[in-house]
This record gives sequence, C-alpha cells and structure tokens, in this order.
Amino acid sequence: MSAKIVRRETVSDSHLSHISQPIIRQIFASRGIEDASQLDKRAKALLHYQHLSGMDAAVQVLSEALEKQLKIIIVGDFDADGATSTALTMLCLAKMGASGHSYLVPNRFDFGYGLSPEIVQVAHQQGAQLIITVDNGIACFDGVDKAKELGIKVLVTDHHLAADRLPQADAIVNPNQPGCEFLSKNLAGVGVAFYLMLALRNHLKQTQWFDKKAIPEPNLAEFLDIVALGTVADVVPLDSNNRVLVYQGLQRIRSGKCRPGIKALVEVAGKSPERMVSSDLGFVLGPRLNAAGRLDDMSLGIECLLAADHSKARQMAVELDSLNRERREIQQSMQDQALASLETLAIDGDQTKNGIIVYQADFHQGVIGIVAGKIKEKYNRPTIAFAHQDDDTLKGSARSIAGLHIRDLLEEINSRYPDVIVKFGGHAMAAGLTIHADKFAGFKRVFEQVSHELLKDRDLSGQILSDGELSHQEFSLEFAQQLKDSGPWGQGFPEPIFDGIFTPVDQKLLGGKHLKLMLKAESGVLVDAIAFNIDPQLWPNPSCKQIHIAYKLDINEFRGRVSLQLMVEALEPIL
Repeated sequence: MSAKIVRRETVSDSHLSHISQPIIRQIFASRGIEDASQLDKRAKALLHYQHLSGMDAAVQVLSEALEKQLKIIIVGDFDADGATSTALTMLCLAKMGASGHSYLVPNRFDFGYGLSPEIVQVAHQQGAQLIITVDNGIACFDGVDKAKELGIKVLVTDHHLAADRLPQADAIVNPNQPGCEFLSKNLAGVGVAFYLMLALRNHLKQTQWFDKKAIPEPNLAEFLDIVALGTVADVVPLDSNNRVLVYQGLQRIRSGKCRPGIKALVEVAGKSPERMVSSDLGFVLGPRLNAAGRLDDMSLGIECLLAADHSKARQMAVELDSLNRERREIQQSMQDQALASLETLAIDGDQTKNGIIVYQADFHQGVIGIVAGKIKEKYNRPTIAFAHQDDDTLKGSARSIAGLHIRDLLEEINSRYPDVIVKFGGHAMAAGLTIHADKFAGFKRVFEQVSHELLKDRDLSGQILSDGELSHQEFSLEFAQQLKDSGPWGQGFPEPIFDGIFTPVDQKLLGGKHLKLMLKAESGVLVDAIAFNIDPQLWPNPSCKQIHIAYKLDINEFRGRVSLQLMVEALEPIL
C-alpha cells in the first residue's frame, strides 16, 4: 500500500480516433495498441495455426494415431495450465474419434516436473504407443530419449522457452522454438494444445474422416472456457491473440455454456457467472484448480474439468475448494515465517539487496511459488523460495519483477557456475529450479550478485502506474462497465488504475486488516472504497484530512444493490 504512485506518460493516440472517449483512447495507446485490429475480440481475429512451426508433422502423427487407434497417453503438468491443457486434449480427441486414450500427470512429490524417464516408464506399462506432452516437454531430453528407446512416439506441445537444442521428438509445436514465425509468443500451454486441435480437426475434415466414421464435426469453440481459464491462470501476457481466446471463453462462462466443472468452481467460489471477468479466472478459479496439484494430485482438477455431470463436478469442486483453504493456511504460515526472517532486510542505501532467497526445511513444495510471489510483491525484488526435495537437492520456485527475465538470470548463473543448478526452466516472470543442497549458500550468494549486476541502475522502490485522474462524469456505473467491457485485462495488458486526492468522510476496519472508506472527491462526488490488507497500525487514521489514492474502478453488488466502488491499490495520507 506504500508504493509510489506515478502517472503514465501521455502517448500519441491519433491512430485510435474511432474511439470517442479520450481517456479510453489513451488507456489503449499506453498499452501498445497501434490499430483497431488489435481490439478485435471476434474468434475470426485469431492468428492461423499454419504459422506454428511443426504443425504439419504434429497433425500427421496424430491423424495416423487416430487411424490406427494407437494408445495415446497425454502427459501434463501439475498446475492450472497443465490441467486445462490435459482436459482440453482429452475432450477434443474424444470428439474426433479417439478411444482408450488417457492421461498421466506426474505427482510433483514423486516424479517432479515434465516428461521424466520415470513417468515414461509408467506410460509404457500402461501400453502407450504415442505420448503427447502438454505444457511441458521442450526441455525433457532424457524423457523423450527413453520413450524413443521403448518404441513410443512423442509429440511435444509446449510454450516454455527452448534451450540450445531440442528433444528428439517426432514432432514439436511450440511458438518459442527457434525459427517459429507465429506472431504470438505468449500462448499458454492450453493455447498451444487448442491450436493443435484446430489444425487436427481441419485436416480430418479435409480427408473426410468425420464422414467416414459417422462422427459429427466438433465445434471446438465449446472448449474456449477451458482455454481462457488456463491462459489467465498461467499469467501469460494478454496480447491481442490471447485476449481473443480469453474473451471468447468468458462469453461462454457468462452465458452458462461452459463445462460443468467450471460452472461448479464458479458456484463454490460464490461468484456470479454472468459477471465473471478475467481476474476471476486468475484469482478465484485458478487457485482452486491449482490446489489439487499443489497439495495432492492434479488428477482431481482434471477430472473436475472432464466431468459431464454437474453433480459429480460439484462434488469435486467442493473438494478442490477445501484443498484451496488448506493451501491458504499452509501458505500463510510459510509466508509469515519467511517475512519474519526478512524483517531486518536492508532495502536502502549501499546495503540494498537486489535478490531475495528464502528457505526452511519444512516449507511445502506445492506452495513455494505463491510464497515467492508474495515476498516479491512486498519488496519488489526477484525472489526464490526453496523447499527440501530430498537429501541431495532443494526445489525452488522463482518470481521476478518487471524488466528482469528470471529464466535468463538463471541461465547466466548456470553458465558461470555450471555445478550448482541441477535443472531449471520457465518464463520471464516465473521459473522453477532444482539445486544441490550442499551448494545452497553459494547459490544464494551468486543469485544476489547477478541480480545486483542486472538491477544496479534500476529504481527498485516500487511503482504503481496510474492512468490519471477521473472527471466528475467518469465516476459512474456506466463508465465502470465500459472499462470492464474494454478488457479482458491481465498480465501485459493491465486493468486501468486511476489516482486522485480524496477527503475521507468515514473510515472503519473490517476483519482486522481491510479498510472500508467513504470518500469525497475534489469534485464533490461521494464514493465507497476498500483497501485490502492494510497496516492496522496506520489505518484507520482519524487525523488524516486528505488521502492520495490509486484505485481501480469497480462495480459492487451486495444484496441486490449495485454501486460504484474504488478498489484501492495504494494510499498515502496527506496531513
């Protein structure tokens, strides 16, 4: 709540002259929108699958598997993107005539991430003739080699950054593999899987497969709710292509045309389907789905998405909700321990730490990513949280800040000190790694050193970028709804934040840590506001005459009453 509020610079928006409201034009222009086509959310605005390298080979492998009715096993990941990718591929293959296909999700505590030789052996025992990886595989060299040794074909679909070499799979579809000209490098794993299914359906249509087998040609748009959920939950940038996928999926959820499992997750979360927005996918549904993979077995989450019967889906959604509550308790305990150990962290002057590492032997592997994210948010530093994996290794989850590519940072460390990291992989903002336990002290020192080199000229005080001040007319439900309709907002396309100076009319504490406010704007408008997780030693502040607030404009519904509400991102007293 103490981050510096900085207004975005005004940029040219003349190319958006078709938009009547200047503030909306400026919001889009400041987020890199260069022409109207980038705002087209119709399904036909999606990039074509033909631009994905390896697609022809992948479709050939899959169509032959269908023709010969090979035993297909999908190997996914244990997060929400992996779960949605797995469920999507299972459902689409069934619609296209596959039978007997199944999936495996490596339990993070027994097998670790990806297509390992051990999970390949399990697939082999289950009769696999073709393995399809979803949301993993691009760095699983040993696993692919093991599959080929056992005579199993491998089709890799992934979106993670590729290393210097590629696995020896029969086909690879990944927008981030070298030479791929697909314009959106930001597809989530579920997005890549969806594109593969689109290409497969088109090929089967051209070869009269559906007519020969008397199978109705599937409408893959009915699975876009799953694609939207996985895309937002994986926190990939919402470029124009991903915004189409998310918007179309949200429309299905809002209209009640979603999977029973997604509907059930919405219900147990107490949300209204028709008012769902993209942030609900990331902060409401995603954590419940992720809880299965974090604490138990992601199969529960996948089965919830696969369920055709609402009552069964509801039963599994309730169980996922319970796991999520347990996850929150574990996370809070770990977070409190980690933050307590960092209370003495110097964040000013010459002793500034540019990278943070936390580790305790009893940390839970499934929650370290969330803890790293919370610490990163508090200190605005790249952070890695480690947990005990076995006697020889520690498992880490890394989260980064804007402008620092965390996977590149790990690659730099690995190139300088190749005997420290066992393996690593990930994105710009998040990564996973395993290190030798006896090298922890050395790794911590090197991580802080390389972080310092990359960040030494940066302002690390933490900023909230504001889109400016709202006029009297813009404090309205109509404008708030227009902002919502201008989304979907998310990673890389942030929801608008505004700022202004307000006079507090009323302040009260809710639940010991949330501040409920009635504010008067300089224009005289009265509006409700809420600030979550404030410091109760600082607020409420009855002596404060004015407050500088950064906020999102929200529509609040309570007991049938609809009202405008400010969701406070930062507040600063003006005495």
